[in-house]
Amino acid sequence: MDTGVLISLSIYFALMLGIGLYAWRASTGDVSGYMLGGRRIGPAVTALSAGASDMSGWIMLGLPGAAFAQGLSAGWIAVGLFFGAFANYLVVAPRLRLHTEMADDAITIPDFLEKRFGDRSHALRLLSAAVIVVFFTLYTSAGLVAGGKMFDSAFDVPYAWGLWITAGAVLAYVVFGGFLAVSLTDFVQGSIMFLALIVVPVAALDGSGGPSAVEAALAAKDPAMLDLFRDASVLGMISLLAWGLGYFGQPHIIVRFMAIRSVRDVPTATAIGMGWMAVTLIGAMAVGLTGAAWTAVHGLDVSDPETIFILLSEVLFDPLVTGFLYAAILAAIMSTISSQLLVASSSLVEDAYALLLRRDAGQTERVLVGRLAVVAVALAALGLAWNPESNVLGLVANAWAGFGAAFGPLILLALTWRRMTRNGALAGMLVGAATVLVWIYAPVGPDGSPLSSMVYEIVPGFLLSALAIVVVSFLDRAPPAAVTGVFDTVRARLAQPAARAR
Repeated sequence: MDTGVLISLSIYFALMLGIGLYAWRASTGDVSGYMLGGRRIGPAVTALSAGASDMSGWIMLGLPGAAFAQGLSAGWIAVGLFFGAFANYLVVAPRLRLHTEMADDAITIPDFLEKRFGDRSHALRLLSAAVIVVFFTLYTSAGLVAGGKMFDSAFDVPYAWGLWITAGAVLAYVVFGGFLAVSLTDFVQGSIMFLALIVVPVAALDGSGGPSAVEAALAAKDPAMLDLFRDASVLGMISLLAWGLGYFGQPHIIVRFMAIRSVRDVPTATAIGMGWMAVTLIGAMAVGLTGAAWTAVHGLDVSDPETIFILLSEVLFDPLVTGFLYAAILAAIMSTISSQLLVASSSLVEDAYALLLRRDAGQTERVLVGRLAVVAVALAALGLAWNPESNVLGLVANAWAGFGAAFGPLILLALTWRRMTRNGALAGMLVGAATVLVWIYAPVGPDGSPLSSMVYEIVPGFLLSALAIVVVSFLDRAPPAAVTGVFDTVRARLAQPAARAR
């Protein structure tokens, strides 16, 4: 490894570990401090933490790879994501922040759902916790795959070693620093990603001869590269845009809204978050397109399109800058893995261990078990990520759809519809998760292919989940006033600007 690259990466890892140490010393030793940062995270950190944990290695590897292979038409995913994230900030963020605090300080999404619907049977809490742990283990494996590919492609480090290095680096600060460490490292990592996704496409554009040369190179390589509606079909367009539906049900993103300092900080976080997202999505698309042009101009073959950012980082920059750009990839990967590990461990501890095994467990014990759970989920994800042929975008798509269908309609309606019942919530979660799994794995499509080859699984999963919630809730008895009291209070608070500022 070049000395300049090594210096940049060493600085990056030292910074992450330093933040983890600071968070360990600064955060409180109770469960709320370890898992939600004491609900005192500012708007800038909230916004960049939500963005960085959202995008993962997908923004540095998956989306540039899709743009490299498909051209402009890959951008429809970005359009759907942008508007989905914006709706998430407008609808979910303020309501979830108030609901979770007023619902007896709910710390996890399953905890909030149980308190929102007054579920004394714990069925809703246990089922939602199980969905979180299962899908987050799959989701975390996608991040580890990206890390393994990065080390293999950039440093000629064996893929398996890349998995261990990525997992070990994340665990080093998550286990000790908890939510505060995750949020602060996400802020730094989001800033690095932001800069990298500006620098790389600009350099590739210049190295290809400018905008007109890039356009000519892309047209010569494949005329359809510049066609925004390439191979467009109604189902295809719906599938791409439907990625935005997933935002409402991503626990590792919406948990940031639970931890923000105040509801009055939400508009500031929205402006920062959406600005960051617009630049990074455009930058990721530009990396793929300018990368396709650059490789065509210079006669280079790329065996794996998802490594185009790595290739451009190596050939266009001084080693010291290359190391910084490698750090951007690691930042994208690690920010998401850390968030997912913490949310999964929170559910294992608060919604399983403390609920079923040790109801009288003290704060210190629960934090310790939370740290052990982080390690356990990481090891399970390592096992799933062991295949180097795994596709990052494909793994992310499956996990994103699973959460979006199981939790998206559930969270939206729980925060906006007073008539929703506990049985409706259970039905929606089960139908959403089951639909996604059937769509992915059941060989009932043409020639035995899965139904996901026809339309992205989040579309039927989200729609059927919402339908199940509405139908079962209307068939069920209306929830009593004791259950809807917090809902009514939150709605009244949101309707009063003066109250919102408190």
